[in-house]
Amino acid sequence: MPSDEPGLDRRGAVAGISAYVLWGLLTFYWKGLKHFAPLELIGYRIVASVILLTIFMGTRGRLTRLAKEVSRLRLWPVIALASIVLAVNWTSYVIVVSEGHVVEAALGYFIAPLGTMFVGVRVLDEKMRPAQMVTALLGAASVVVLTFSYGRVPVYALVIAASWTTYGYLKRRVPLSPPESLTAETFVLLPAAIGLVVWHLRYVDSIPRSAHAGEWVLIAFVGVITAVPLMMFAYAAQRIPMTVIGPMQYSVPVINFLLGWLVFDEDLSVSRFVGFALVWVALVILSLDTIRRARSTTVPTV
Repeated sequence: MPSDEPGLDRRGAVAGISAYVLWGLLTFYWKGLKHFAPLELIGYRIVASVILLTIFMGTRGRLTRLAKEVSRLRLWPVIALASIVLAVNWTSYVIVVSEGHVVEAALGYFIAPLGTMFVGVRVLDEKMRPAQMVTALLGAASVVVLTFSYGRVPVYALVIAASWTTYGYLKRRVPLSPPESLTAETFVLLPAAIGLVVWHLRYVDSIPRSAHAGEWVLIAFVGVITAVPLMMFAYAAQRIPMTVIGPMQYSVPVINFLLGWLVFDEDLSVSRFVGFALVWVALVILSLDTIRRARSTTVPTV
């Protein structure tokens, strides 16, 4: 029997969860390229994404239609802003991982869901379920504990959180399919990306002058690992409430935390462990609530 509450789109939920798990595992990817300048990596990431998305859209004859749609709907200002925010998020994350502060990246993605849920409630007038309210309170408590454990303002963590919250909100204002919106965003960033690639050519430790075969393989697939989870996220952002997407984001920092602690041997004090433990409890509560809702919801046929 369908729930009398707003339905939870199962495909949107699966897409959102899959995107966040992939993002969490991307730490391995950027660690493999940590010898290169973060801005150079971002340049290659954008260029590779444009190439991949141009092929994808071009083979389907959708590039011309995309340009017309964006112009007709006057979406360029929103797309340009989303592009800038996305670039800020990418750069901050790559810098933090390259510098060996994966746990700080985790803190940024702990803060982001709180911002996302705040936008959902205060800007989009979404209603929070009891389980989501508990999740938000536990998340806020964990952020306070983790910030205190650092003994300083975690600048990169705050930038990661603010940029990702803003990007998620802007995606809801773009009535385009996930491949279309991402293609438009990367095209906006392309001139700057080419400039970054060309600028770094003069350095002896640039990618073309120093990368070995294994690193070139990672560079070759950087467009794929960028586009796939972003399209999944865009699909989810258009189909499920922000108050549901927000808590899903906790999967990224949990993965980052475990990698930083167990794989990359970063310091884990008692206070940090307590902060992350609060989020684990929140995830359990949210997961049980989401499963219950999904089982009681009839998915509309598209």
